[in-house]
Amino acid sequence: MVADRPSPMEAKLVNELPVEPGWQYEPKWDGFRALVFRDREAVDILSKSGKPLGRYFPEIAALVASVPQERFVLDGEIILPIADILSFDALQARLHPAQSRIDRLAKETPAQLMLFDCLGVDDADLINAPLSARRKALESFHARHARAGLPAVAL
Repeated sequence: MVADRPSPMEAKLVNELPVEPGWQYEPKWDGFRALVFRDREAVDILSKSGKPLGRYFPEIAALVASVPQERFVLDGEIILPIADILSFDALQARLHPAQSRIDRLAKETPAQLMLFDCLGVDDADLINAPLSARRKALESFHARHARAGLPAVAL
């Protein structure tokens, strides 16, 4: 498993998109970038700057804790769809000191976790693996746990 807390991959500003083979493109999600760590009973959700987010998104922490896989590190984005749009304002409203407000908002407008990358599963540290191998690990992780009847995290 991943020994150190990695930083999420970040988009880089360029004048033109690369045209060489092997590039993958992802849409820009209007959310909070997050690294998700599960080590048996311990669940940590950290922002890209390393600040804990689990307290503000108890529904995401509960989802992660419910996954039968006991050890993993995933890179993704916490998003909050309202009607047909992703609401960054609704996400920001979660960053509130009152736990009662956070719990109410988690029930009224639950957030979702959009996954991009699998950085580790069980004892396998995938940080230095090629993106194609990490993507395959992520798709396998998702398929395995979606079959278990868990609420799906998006890919």
